Amino acid sequence: QVLLVDSGGGLVQAGGSLRLSCAPASGYSMHAVAWYRQAPGKQRDWVASITDDGSTDYANSVKGRFTVSRDDSKNTAWMQMNSLKPEDTAVYSCHTDLYSKDFPGIHVSDVWGQGTQVIVDS
Repeated sequence: QVLLVDSGGGLVQAGGSLRLSCAPASGYSMHAVAWYRQAPGKQRDWVASITDDGSTDYANSVKGRFTVSRDDSKNTAWMQMNSLKPEDTAVYSCHTDLYSKDFPGIHVSDVWGQGTQVIVDS
């Protein structure tokens, strides 16, 4: 069962924009959400986070260009990526802990999306 789906990647020219989405499977809600990225041949790096109450934090490399947000009524988190650079090319994945509002006690920790490819062409 796929518990978390991230989407929205694609091919974009340098300076362009993309918006990534992250949503859990039906019946689950998300705690704090973090975005990571992994470029070819490199380690996975943290990019940005948003807490349950909407506080955000960003890696220095994306600060001022990327914006994370969430709408719990839509059970979705987003990362708006502007002024994209070729060095932003990577597979982006969201990460969270899931819980069930309908069934207290159901909690799934350390859940990753499948990843979405972002390619920024110079």
